[in-house]
Amino acid sequence: MRSRKVSPPDGGYGWVVVASAFLTMGLTAGVMKNIGLFFLDIQQHFGVLTSTTSWITSTTIAMFHLAAPVASALSMRFSQRVVIMAGGLLAASGMLLASLDLSLPWMYLSLGILQGTGIAFSWIPANSMVSHYFLHWRPFAYALASSGECVFAIMFSPFFQWLIDAYTWQGALLFIGGFQLHLCVCGALMRPLEAPARGADLETKDDLLDRHAPGAAAEETVIFHWSLLRKRELLLYIAFAILAAAGFFIPPLFLVPFAASLGMEHYGAASVLSALAFADLVGRLACGWLANMRLMRNLQLLTMMVTMQGVVLLLLPVGRSAWALLAFSSLYGFLFGCVVAVHVTAIVDIVGLERFDSGLGLFMLFRSIGGFVGPPAAGWLVDQTADYGAAFYFSGICLVSSALFVLLTDLLIKKRQVGGTEGAADAAPSAEYTKTSTTDEKSGMEGSACSVKEDENHVT
Repeated sequence: MRSRKVSPPDGGYGWVVVASAFLTMGLTAGVMKNIGLFFLDIQQHFGVLTSTTSWITSTTIAMFHLAAPVASALSMRFSQRVVIMAGGLLAASGMLLASLDLSLPWMYLSLGILQGTGIAFSWIPANSMVSHYFLHWRPFAYALASSGECVFAIMFSPFFQWLIDAYTWQGALLFIGGFQLHLCVCGALMRPLEAPARGADLETKDDLLDRHAPGAAAEETVIFHWSLLRKRELLLYIAFAILAAAGFFIPPLFLVPFAASLGMEHYGAASVLSALAFADLVGRLACGWLANMRLMRNLQLLTMMVTMQGVVLLLLPVGRSAWALLAFSSLYGFLFGCVVAVHVTAIVDIVGLERFDSGLGLFMLFRSIGGFVGPPAAGWLVDQTADYGAAFYFSGICLVSSALFVLLTDLLIKKRQVGGTEGAADAAPSAEYTKTSTTDEKSGMEGSACSVKEDENHVT
């Protein structure tokens, strides 16, 4: 029998899920954001070039994205709870092996492959659980959960620097691995949503038709919807993901070395990351609340924020003083938080809630291309120019370019709503998107009407 759709409770135990996701984000993305603190120590220890050291972080980012479809498929096959706990064990194992200081290739394996896979196995299901537990409050709930990344990043910046000073970078990695074991506790709190039990005598006519409909048996075995790659809106959004990822992960990695090149001492450089993380937190909460007010479409808001973020990065290297760096880093952090608050939930507008897990997996899979190429490319530019500013110029150009694809995605969805050319079988955008459109909804044909009706049933 086909699985029944479960209406998001929009509260209740969902807030426990948000709290668990909050901790999960901190112990995964919050840790990854502060890996830049180990950059110079690892580079000096092994005596290698900047671009060579960058491959460690690049491998972590790439595995984080490449393992995303696997995490999504395993979550649908087993449960988010099981996958998050497995991710905690993998992440902790990666840190433990890295602390042994065996060789540079072992750093690629431990900090790169194991840590990246562990982060993906924890981060992806946590995002999925929040999206499935909330409908009306989804943007704010996701912003609140993802803010754990910022809160922990603020605390981790000075704390990790203290660990490095007190126990060397190897000892610091061992401590961090111990912290990441708490991901298993976070996973245990993720209670899967279950459909309410219904007897056979309560089945409706539609239920019986669905059960015996052609292709119903095939849908039962679908674990991952690769067919979404035929959806033009998602392909454009994936193009945005690739370019944005090429620029997203460069600033946290190069801010500390750039600050050190300006003469800032270690704790002063670490404070730049703390300021960025605090501004990131403010941006996520503010933009999550703004998105929840439905004053504009998610993709419209995302286009504006990504463009401004790219411009700020282009201007960041211009200021060569500590205060200028702090100001630009904080502004970048605020805009980064705004982007993060909506760029994942916007996937629901593109593929619908039922295929969100698959859509997120594909989004993260292809985003790995940008995440894998971006940091080494920036490191190569720094080696060639002997100026860390080149990394920020490269990052800014990538982000401004990526905003064009978000704009195209938004225009294409709006055009389909007006023309009514997309049926419900093609996973039309959700009702949240439709409610914020300025287009007259009466001009929509059957496709948009089906999508609105489906999500309104969820609300009911």
